[in-house]
Amino acid sequence: MTGLGLHFVGHSTVRVELAGRTVLTDPVLTTGIGPLRRVVPLPDPAVWAGVDLVLISHLHGDHLHPASLRMLGAHTRVVVPRGAAAWLRSRGFTRVDELSPGESLLDGDLRVTAVPAEHSGHRWGPRLTHGPATESVGHLLQGGGSSVYVSGDTDLFDGMSVLGTRGVDVALLPVWGWGPTLGPGHLDPVRAAEAVARVQPRVAVPVHWGTLAVAGTRLRTSPLRARMARLLADPPHEFAAAVAGRGLATRVVVADPGEPVPLAPALETP
Repeated sequence: MTGLGLHFVGHSTVRVELAGRTVLTDPVLTTGIGPLRRVVPLPDPAVWAGVDLVLISHLHGDHLHPASLRMLGAHTRVVVPRGAAAWLRSRGFTRVDELSPGESLLDGDLRVTAVPAEHSGHRWGPRLTHGPATESVGHLLQGGGSSVYVSGDTDLFDGMSVLGTRGVDVALLPVWGWGPTLGPGHLDPVRAAEAVARVQPRVAVPVHWGTLAVAGTRLRTSPLRARMARLLADPPHEFAAAVAGRGLATRVVVADPGEPVPLAPALETP
């Protein structure tokens, strides 16, 4: 598995180095998004430098963040769900491709295939920030003898078992979110363990945790303070315990937001 590297930037943002390309998923690189505040340090610009390709799983503000995309440069190639390209081009981004589930594109030696996701795709917001209704997608990255499944936000769906027939090396799976509860279309630690059972990756990396919180919920006077402290820290470890408790062969590798993912030991052949 040479040439595969991951860095968990935070929330759903992961730097993936594969097949000689550098990919950034759902980039959020700022101190906040609307009512959400980043609760970990900003990433070092070196972490998001030299990106060849950006993958957007869906249009929600914590996944498609134009201000963060501008930090990468208006001419960086961005892949969005079908139906979103015109909206992004109208905001100055010049290299935008669309994919629906089952469709693929090549970037150098890297193949990117959109796969289904069970999640709302509409971009909500005030009049000047709302956008089109599109489908949500995940992505399967293949190249250099390795494969990475980037689920994006999703609930469980039957097609996850189909992915399991493709021999996924690494799955990036969400295990929580940014609030005290989860809405529909998300995975909690236990349901994420069921996703592992269906996809059967060699390695699972928990994402979508520990990075963002609603402003004010961490203040000493907030009634949610203790709950948010737990939810910002515990989900990836609860996920690892749920995977182990089911006796699954997948190895769970937890990296804190802002840290590289130590893949090498986990991908070694037993």
